[in-house]
Amino acid sequence: MTETATPIRPTSQSAPAHTLSQSHLDGLESETIFILREVAASFEKPALLFSGGKDSLVMLRCAEKAFGVGRIPYPLLMIDTGHNFEEVTRFRDYRAEQLKAQLIVRSVEDSMKRGTVRLSRPDESRNVHQSVTLLEAIEEFKFDALIGGARRDEEKARAKERIFSHRDSFGTWQPKSQRPELWTLFNTKIHPGEHFRVFPISNWTEMDVWQYIEREHIELPELYYSHKREVVDRKGLLVPVTPLTPAKSSETPQLMDVRFRTVGDITCTCPVASLAKTPNDIVLETLTATLSERGATRMDDQTSEASMEKRKRDGYF
Repeated sequence: MTETATPIRPTSQSAPAHTLSQSHLDGLESETIFILREVAASFEKPALLFSGGKDSLVMLRCAEKAFGVGRIPYPLLMIDTGHNFEEVTRFRDYRAEQLKAQLIVRSVEDSMKRGTVRLSRPDESRNVHQSVTLLEAIEEFKFDALIGGARRDEEKARAKERIFSHRDSFGTWQPKSQRPELWTLFNTKIHPGEHFRVFPISNWTEMDVWQYIEREHIELPELYYSHKREVVDRKGLLVPVTPLTPAKSSETPQLMDVRFRTVGDITCTCPVASLAKTPNDIVLETLTATLSERGATRMDDQTSEASMEKRKRDGYF
């Protein structure tokens, strides 16, 4: 990150602020690369969950550094709700092609056709139903480890999870039966039919992610930066006006400068008001943010910690 404040003068007890920042990012990157290599060494059929969002793109940059272009030893797996932003899915394909990585896409719509996913109403968000499609993909390809981009700072249920999170043969997470991870030693033993969810950037924060994006010049879908968009204010959230999320008769759409802090299913992902057009602008905004990115922008996360924990036990990301 480019420092604008007066630099700290080096002494025997202090170092320049930019040096401390880079050292911190180097440490996080090194840990992530170690975990990515550990997965490759410990499991027979791992896959990296890749949505095209910023966290998975940061993880993919670390995988590129760990193994090299064209040498990532596991496929990229995308669970598509059918309601994802076109800019994100287009960028997903572009980045996979850049790295010459195998990309596997499985769709919630296919699960609906099979009857394994049934919506209670046509306009119901498909986001939570991704867990069914994911478990079906695990069974189809016999994956024994899935690498995800979840971070502990996102919300409380995620903060409870280990880096190597054991799942039983039903894909169930048992938070009270987690394995200790002392001295960065990971117990990766599993029985047939079981698998692990692995979270290499667990210890990163939203600020770390954006500083790393700036340092590494990581390309992102344009939705992450300020742009003009029609939105309506609904219970404190800026809901984008789209064919899937139209304005109600009582609402008046406004054209605003917004950006997305996280991108997911259109039916449950909201932008925030912002003029930030660069990673450095976003770093400065993040310094004053009072809500987590999911709490401020995800309609499906306006639930209790217990509800999110139940979703994770059922196989949610």
